[in-house]
Amino acid sequence: MGKAPAIIGVCSVILVAMVVAVAVGVSRSKTGGGSDEPMTSTKAVQSICQPTDYKHACENSLAGANTTDPRALIQASFHAAIREIEKVLNNSGTIQDAVKDPMSRQALDDCKELMGYSIDDLKNSFDQTRLAMVTEIPKLVSDLNITGFAIGGAKRRLMAKDGFPSWVSFRQRMLLQRNPSQIRPNVIVAKDGSGKYNSINQALKEVPKNNASPFVIHIKAGVYNEQVIVDKHMSNVVFIGDGPTRTTITGRLNFADGTSTFRTATVAVIGPKFMAKNIGFENSAGAIKHQAVAIKVQSDQSIFHNCQMDGYQDTLYSHSHRQYYRDCTVSGTIDFVFGNAASVYQNCKLIVRKPLDNQQCIVTAQGRSERREATGFVLQNCSFTGAPNYLPVKERSKTYLGRPWKQYSRTIIMQSQLDDIVTGDGWMPWMGNFALDTLWYAEFNNRGPGAVQTNRVKWKGIQKINAVQAQQFTAGVFLRGADWIQNSGIPYIAGMIPGL
Repeated sequence: MGKAPAIIGVCSVILVAMVVAVAVGVSRSKTGGGSDEPMTSTKAVQSICQPTDYKHACENSLAGANTTDPRALIQASFHAAIREIEKVLNNSGTIQDAVKDPMSRQALDDCKELMGYSIDDLKNSFDQTRLAMVTEIPKLVSDLNITGFAIGGAKRRLMAKDGFPSWVSFRQRMLLQRNPSQIRPNVIVAKDGSGKYNSINQALKEVPKNNASPFVIHIKAGVYNEQVIVDKHMSNVVFIGDGPTRTTITGRLNFADGTSTFRTATVAVIGPKFMAKNIGFENSAGAIKHQAVAIKVQSDQSIFHNCQMDGYQDTLYSHSHRQYYRDCTVSGTIDFVFGNAASVYQNCKLIVRKPLDNQQCIVTAQGRSERREATGFVLQNCSFTGAPNYLPVKERSKTYLGRPWKQYSRTIIMQSQLDDIVTGDGWMPWMGNFALDTLWYAEFNNRGPGAVQTNRVKWKGIQKINAVQAQQFTAGVFLRGADWIQNSGIPYIAGMIPGL
């Protein structure tokens, strides 16, 4: 158990690179030169690839590196993954030209966009881990007891004396130390004409590309019927509304009417370090339209405080990266919190709405597809309850805590209130026996009639965890919240909540 974090630390970059290549169906060919490589280089590659799930692909991609330096091998893995994704992107046009069905063409567009984000993520990770490769890998290699690597040590102070990361500017520190309500907005949006704009998308045009400091948009009370996209170049954007039910961004794009789930989101947030406070997000398409996302979040280190997300199926698409939700309300029917982010929901309310007559209700559908992915949903001190119009049909349309969208789906519910709407089984299969042995579901120190464990499903993937294990899924540990949540001005509990 002690070596697990070290294995992940050194190998996750290589693993992610290999997983991306395998996931897009890339068939790799050997790079050659195996017998001509120095034996020490071969052993170094074998050692660093040994803990990965795709050992053969890893070794093939690094065979031409001709080095024993793990830093160089990690760099080579980044470049190999980027090359392979770019090849697929370049060839995708031919496939798209042959596809006539509109939904299939949309699916290909979605894949192309996601592969582009994968390349961006790999490049960003490579840039951000250059320093880590100098400061952390010597220790990690030592922890792994890997021999044959000659690494020079280096030290650099990453934290300033005031406890903020050294790369945070003085102006940012002052903003981070203030309550968000005290920050003067860069732009005001208002339906009544009292702001600079009456459209949120107009205000977003003012965000500088790759913005390095908080860009605050005050969105006054009103209903804003527009599809809002905070694109990948819009960093550090802050939305502040006048209240989660007073400022609402709404839309009704949906799968039934011909839009892919990925593109149905009323609000899509991609740029890193996004924050929203006192605002509502809605997809009003209704249960009959099936998949209809209110908000899709791909923003790394994103924070939502006192927000409301309303929809039916697929309300909150917690797509990827690290996300923190505090004092938020999410309503829906089927899989209304889904995706593959590393997300913590603290003090949030999950409200089950009345579904169609033939439907069951499922709160979560987490999508971890690889066993080493550091993703999962953690719901801490949340309440699971029913909307007034759902309660009369709760026996007919049962509510489940979650179901496994992907093979290694991971969800932890702890210190939460589970009302009697939660069925005794607790969890629902996706289809047949899919993922029942490989999922990772846990409940810890919950309360309420829905928390009774007597009749819970007995799948192999259901975990019984103790307080020490539960601590690993708190915001401070799971999200490393001290690095980015603690000084945001948003309420935050790093560990277990006392008294629960």
